[in-house]
Amino acid sequence: MLNTPLKTGDKAPNFQFDTPWSSPHDFYETLQDQHAVLVFLRYHGCPICQMEMADLKRDIDLFNLKGARVFVFLQSGPATLASLLKKEEWPFTIVCDPKGIIFQRYAVEPGGIMKYLHPAGLIAAIKATGRGFFHGKFEGKETQLPAAFILKSDKTITYAYYGKNISDVPKPHTLAQYID
Repeated sequence: MLNTPLKTGDKAPNFQFDTPWSSPHDFYETLQDQHAVLVFLRYHGCPICQMEMADLKRDIDLFNLKGARVFVFLQSGPATLASLLKKEEWPFTIVCDPKGIIFQRYAVEPGGIMKYLHPAGLIAAIKATGRGFFHGKFEGKETQLPAAFILKSDKTITYAYYGKNISDVPKPHTLAQYID
């Protein structure tokens, strides 16, 4: 069953989440009164997702300067990520959602095979491989589409973007422009 996509002006749904290193957390309590950037990707084994995470890491100061906290959502399990990543190397919160429950709450749905095989996705996969990101463990829904949201400190959505193919994620500088 498809959920109604969230839009500008909607209140962001609250949820419980795990990170690779700790659990459980309440989103609203974790965020408190900060602005937030939420980026939904597929899973860590995806080279495109690894590249997007590296770009967010590289450009984290764009968000820090605006007082925004970044959350990256993956359909990878905590144990998988804890064995691959070091907490101190990631300047944002990595949310593990292997069952896709939070993805569903935010109406971030999988696409069909044509969105998965879209030329932009294939080009991004080649670019990611060229940058040294290689495919790892398959997790979650292979055709999962990305999304991004910007939240004000009162949890109101000021920007909502649902990707049209597996590589259609707004770049960090684009996301930062929407933070007040």
